[in-house]
Amino acid sequence: MDDETWLAERFEAQRARLSAVAYRMLGSQPEAEDAVQEAWVRLSRSDTSEVENLAGWLTTVTARVCLDMLRSRASRREDPLGDVVVETRVGTGAGADPEDEAVLADSVGLALLVVLDTLSPAERLAFVLHDLFAVPFEEIAPIVGRSPAAARQLASRGRRRVRGASAGPELDPARQREVVGAFLAASREGDFASLVELLDPDVVLRADGAAVRAGAEQEVRGAHSVAATFSGRARAARLALVDGVVGAVWSHGGRPRVVFGFTVARGKVVAIDLVADPERLSRLHIADLDR
Repeated sequence: MDDETWLAERFEAQRARLSAVAYRMLGSQPEAEDAVQEAWVRLSRSDTSEVENLAGWLTTVTARVCLDMLRSRASRREDPLGDVVVETRVGTGAGADPEDEAVLADSVGLALLVVLDTLSPAERLAFVLHDLFAVPFEEIAPIVGRSPAAARQLASRGRRRVRGASAGPELDPARQREVVGAFLAASREGDFASLVELLDPDVVLRADGAAVRAGAEQEVRGAHSVAATFSGRARAARLALVDGVVGAVWSHGGRPRVVFGFTVARGKVVAIDLVADPERLSRLHIADLDR
């Protein structure tokens, strides 16, 4: 076996893990594949004869590639994509016990990716590598250009955001449907007072990267601010089950275009996650409840 074949086999043995790291970092499967491919290119061009831990080396390279992509993406967010304006607010509510971050990543799925979109590139990298893939802070620090203590703080800030987004969801489908249905009705009617009443005072509205690039605000906080965003909207929204959770969907041309994840707790909407990324939408199972 020649050296190139041997190296390719060792890389393929790590591909699944590298893809998982890149997907959690980027939230896009095509971008994750691009990042992993770039890691292979860098591996094939490097002298790894003295690398003792190839898996760790590849994880670091993949993380650096993803960090560069996140920073490039953040710099482009100032440029709107056009008139893909959100006319409806719809959703999939989801949440999980935040005590085990690895379990959280698997159980929250799409909702976690939306929350990760609100983190800075360095916070996202530190949180994903440490909390989801158990990479030590000593290895994360040089990737983000910080000390291990500073890297720990980055991960901590990311962890607080994720936990805040995942706490205490309402699990009763009937209650979910009641609250989300009332919210959509108040939104359509422009009933500002009812919207405020349905929202938790500390409610947070988050938009994924695709929605932000289309012109949506990345994050809106507080009942009055979120109510103002929704008042008079959602005229075309339809109540739906999205991956088994009560929410709503706005479709155009026979395809879902916007999904909103409502997290309901104590009879109030505590979080709304706007999802517009076509790839993510294509993986959701949506059943129309208005029929």
